Formats: sequence, C-alpha cells, structure tokens
Amino acid sequence: MPLSKILLKPGVNRENTRYTNEGGYYESDKVRFRQGTPEKIGGWARISATTFLGTCRSLWNWVTLGSLNLLGVGTNLKFYIESGGAYNDITPIRTTTTLTNPFTTNTATNTGTTTTVTVTDANGGFINNDYVTYFIPNAASVTFNGITITGNTQYQIAFVDATHYTISVTGTASSSSAGGGTIYAVYQINTGPSAAVPLTGWGASFWGSGAWGIGTAASDALRIWNQLNWGEDLLYGPRGSPLYYWEALIGVTGQQITMTIASPCVVTANVVIPDVTPITLTTTEWLPTGLLPGVTYYTRFVSANTFNLSLTPTGALITTTGTQSGTHKISQRGMLLSSLANADGSTPLFQNAFTVSDASRFVLVFGTNDYGSTTIDPMLIRWSDQESLTTWVPAITNQAGSARLSHGSKIVTTLQSRQEIVVWTDQALYSLQYLGPPYVWGTQLLADNISIASPNAAAMASGVTYWMGVDKFYKYDGRVQTLRCDLLRHIYSDINTLQYDQVFANTNEGFNEVWWFYCSTSSNTIDRYAIYNYTEDIWYYGNMARTAWLDTGLRNFPVAATYSYNIVNQESGVDDNETGTTLPIEASITSAQFDIGDGHNFAFVYRMIPDMTFRGSTGGTTPSVTMYLQGLSNSGSGIIQTGNAAVSYTGTAPSVINVDEFTGQLYIRIRGRQMQMKITSTALGVQWQLGAPRIDIRQDGRR
Repeated sequence: MPLSKILLKPGVNRENTRYTNEGGYYESDKVRFRQGTPEKIGGWARISATTFLGTCRSLWNWVTLGSLNLLGVGTNLKFYIESGGAYNDITPIRTTTTLTNPFTTNTATNTGTTTTVTVTDANGGFINNDYVTYFIPNAASVTFNGITITGNTQYQIAFVDATHYTISVTGTASSSSAGGGTIYAVYQINTGPSAAVPLTGWGASFWGSGAWGIGTAASDALRIWNQLNWGEDLLYGPRGSPLYYWEALIGVTGQQITMTIASPCVVTANVVIPDVTPITLTTTEWLPTGLLPGVTYYTRFVSANTFNLSLTPTGALITTTGTQSGTHKISQRGMLLSSLANADGSTPLFQNAFTVSDASRFVLVFGTNDYGSTTIDPMLIRWSDQESLTTWVPAITNQAGSARLSHGSKIVTTLQSRQEIVVWTDQALYSLQYLGPPYVWGTQLLADNISIASPNAAAMASGVTYWMGVDKFYKYDGRVQTLRCDLLRHIYSDINTLQYDQVFANTNEGFNEVWWFYCSTSSNTIDRYAIYNYTEDIWYYGNMARTAWLDTGLRNFPVAATYSYNIVNQESGVDDNETGTTLPIEASITSAQFDIGDGHNFAFVYRMIPDMTFRGSTGGTTPSVTMYLQGLSNSGSGIIQTGNAAVSYTGTAPSVINVDEFTGQLYIRIRGRQMQMKITSTALGVQWQLGAPRIDIRQDGRR
C-alpha cells in the first residue's frame, strides 16, 4: 500500500475516549501547538543564584523614573523587591517594644552547635513563623549563659503561647536561666500559610454552616499579597490587611544617613527627601538616645539633604542625646498608607483586593471597612479622591466614595479591562465604570450564578477576560460565556478542591496562551497546568510546579516563581535550569487511536517516515526524540505491541541548529487493530516540532 500521512488536528481532547477522538491528540506534557502541529515548550532559567523566604503567590513588574526595572515578590513569609537578581526585603513592621531580660536558656535544648532560647514578651501579637529583629543598646550583640544574640539580625519565631516564643541561636547554653538585659524588639507583620490549612470543629466555619451538634470544616486561607505601582512607588499589602506604601526615592536597600546629636537632631541623607515624609530607621548597632529603630518618624524642615525628625507630621522636633554607634539607614521597609502626611483618618483598615484605575487614577479598595467602622465588609468598595492616596472621606470638594455590591457574600478579585474594572464576587460578575461626579464610579451586574476558583484565577488576553470557575471555565468579551474546554473532565476530576486558593492564571502572549496552574487531588502543592490557546481555540496540559507567573512586557521573558524559592525566566533556552544545574525537560505527546476501515481488520506497519524539525536545539548537540507506534487489538485491550526508534539530527553540529536533517526512516514491525503514536524527548539541548509523519501500513487479517 502507499504511504499514509498522519496529520492530526491540533489540541488535546480528554472529553471522549481515545478511540472517539480519532484524528486528534489525547495526552500531552510540556508540549504546545504552533500553527497546528505540536512542539516542545521553551525552557526556563533562574534569574540569579539568590533565593527568598517563603512561597511566592504574587508578582508585579514596573520601572522607576530612574529606569530601575523592579519586580515585587510577595511570599507567605515576606515581601521583597527584586532588582538585578537580588531580593530586597521590604516587609513592613508590625510593632516595636522594649524587653527586659527576655531570654531564657535551657541546657537541655542544646543541639550540636545551636540551642533553643525562650523569649518572653507580655505584649504578644506574634504567631508561628513571624520574624523579629533585636537591637541592643550601645552594642552589636549581647552574650550571656554561653550564647550570643546578635543585633540587627532577624530571627524566626516558633510560637509557644500568647506571651512566649522560641528562637534558634548559634552556640550552646552553659546554664539555664533568664537574662539579656534591655533589648529592643522590632516585629515584622504576621506571616501567613503557604497553603490553605483545613480547620475543623467549633469556630472552623461560619455561623449556621452545619447541622446543630455536627462539626463542619473550613480552611485558613493562604497568604496572597496584592500589589500595584503608584507611579514609580508601590502600593502593597496581604489580603485582609491594610495597604502599605513603598517609596522609590528611599530605594530597595534604604538610604544611608548620618546624625548630629543636637536639639533638635539633624539628619543628613544622600538624597533630598520631601518634607513630612514618614520613615523608619535602622542601624547596625545603636541610634542616639531619643530615637529607636522601627518607629515611624516624619522628616521636618528639609533643607537640601538635611532635615529634623518628629513623631507626628506637626509634632515637636526630636532632641537626641548620649552616644551612637554603627551605621544608620532610613529603612527600605514600606510604611502604612495611613501614616502618609495629610491622611484624613479614614484610610481603609482592610483590603481583600485593590486596583489603581487608569481612568483619572483612583485607588479602589474591595472588601474593606466603611467610614467610621473597624469591621470589614467583604462586599464593600471604597475609592480615594482622584490622584490622591490620603483623601478617603467623601465631600462635595472631592470624588472619594463607596458602593456596596449585593450579589454574593464576598468580593473575590478584580481585573482592569478596556474601559471598565471587572469585579468578581463568589456568585456574580460586575462591571465598575468611571462616571464622573457626582456618582464617580457606577456598578453594573454582568452575570449571576457564576464562580471563580481563586483570587488569581483570572487573566486578560487580547481584550478578552478568561477565568477558571469551581466547575468550568468562562470568558468575558462584552458578554459572559462558558468557555468550551476539551479538558474539563480531566481537570476537575483530578483537582484538590481544598486548595482552590492556590489556582492562578496568567498569559503567555508570545504564544497566544492563557495558563492555569492548580493542585492535583493528591497534592497540596501546585503540580498541574492547563493551557488555552485563544487564537487556535485549542487546549493542552501537563505537569509543572510553579507558584506565581507574570507575563510582562518590561522584561525579555515571562517570569515565574518556583518551589525552589526563586524566580525563573520562562521560555528561556530549551532546558530546565531552575536550580543552576541544567536538567533536561521531559516532553511528550500521544495521539488518540486510529485504524483502517473502523478496525475491521488488523493493520501491519513495518516502516515510518518521520517529519520533524530540531530547529532551536542547543548548538553543538545531536538532538533526538523517540517515536513510538503502539498497537492494540481493541479499545479495551491495552497496548499489545510497541515499536519505537530514535529520530535524530543527522547534520553537522553547528553553533546554531537551523536546518532540517534527521533520520530518514524507521523500521518498526507493529501490528494492531488500532494504533496510537507517541513522541517523547528526555535529553539535554533538545527542541523539536512534529510535522506530518508517514507510515507504511497494510491490511493484515482479522485476528
């Protein structure tokens, strides 16, 4: 018989059986489609050898007026700004306190070269995994009972009870007693879970959610930071917390200063800082008497690069006395938005989401407290005055205001679209549009009885909004519609519903794709992805562990966060360089089953003519893939025969592989009533795209 071409329709379909989907593909991993044919996806490489603390769930990229390309990185433990591959900690301060002899050693806790020290703080407020930094008056450290507590060094807290926690310290305790003298402690804001934590029993869920006397279950939501730039500065904060403000002028590492002990104290900086700017100070040793690390101060009477300090925007100037030691800096950590000068006292205390509108530049906060209230209303929207971070109380002279949505129990997330802000509740979709005075912003219900899987489950591509619900996918292009999905059953039959909050979406515009990442049923960490190619209207899927993704036009590649606690450039190279050790990316795709004449007779194949390109493979290598042809006697028989052979690049090994030279034909002897084709690659340096291979197939009897 003449050769038969195998040219399959693009996309992967798991909604039917392998045989029903004849002429298509049924399985894929790390493969995408280009112009209708499958190819291996691009590789990834870490941006630097440095790492951060915690699991990242939020990324945002912007450029300052000084042309610094910055990336906000929000983890469950910290918030960083990445610049030049370094992760700079700008986690805000929660509180500061002075402690007396707070450390208690116990020789029983000595373990090799470390010991566990119990810390007493009657003020409480700390939780497990929080971070604290100690400062010791007129010293860089304090040593007692054989151990040393180092100043200006952060320690991670292990919670014991409301007034006690432990830290791990290098050294071994020589005795069991309390000590340490006077210690100044600076606590960072509370940390959050890296995944949803199941809760059961009394108080675990909301009132009335279960039958009387029967415990019900809920979960403690994972830590997700919201962040957007305000010009060159950054607004940020974890869900359910206030907003914080980071000022680019201070820089990602802070600003070194010198202090003149005087009445009032005179501070000299390397930059001109505007009058009445809130700042905090830090030091390698100790500040002069009258000043403390972590406390909010305001710059006053700025003259060139010198200024005085006060505790309030209009308060008395601070006098310093005594001595000072070490190097002092204005801390790079963000300040409460409510601490900005001219704040009207009604800055939102909470936010579950926020955005900065392109229309006239408002800050809009979703899921927040009402004016004069300290209780969060999860359906309330508030916005500041135009071009203002500090005016929140509505007045006839400004455009600040609020609106409350009615469909749903909480606002989940928002996304800024073309001429509107799209707002999801847990039940409905709204459009928020700028109307101008007196109403300022107006809401319109777009759809009811819809769902969204998580705060990060939506993405916008080519003017269309796509999102993942709890049981299907949607799109909004002016009209809310169900998005046809060829992987619906495959995804929702293998997803951890307790970890829906981990679901996140983003785009890969270079390949016309929207990606969704999620946890499989047996996993509490993200290990699966599904891709929708919106220009070809097809789906494909695979396995990959990522925690956040950002497709940014300000960098050369999309960036993603990994469980190796670093950022990688996606679509960079052809291999996995997440950890600095280059590993191959194992990619594969399997067709649905095909036959001759609906499988009335067995077929025999003895030869395959590959059609493949290895363009883009690493220069100096000999890339190859393995092509399989697998035979079945019927749909339920399983594979009864497999024929496979390597298809390799056969040209010379130039610096750039850009010609199509490969194995001419494969001799495989395979028999079956139905057959399927599989292509895999497992070697370093391989990039491939499948074309239309041909097989020499003939009829071969009925048994």
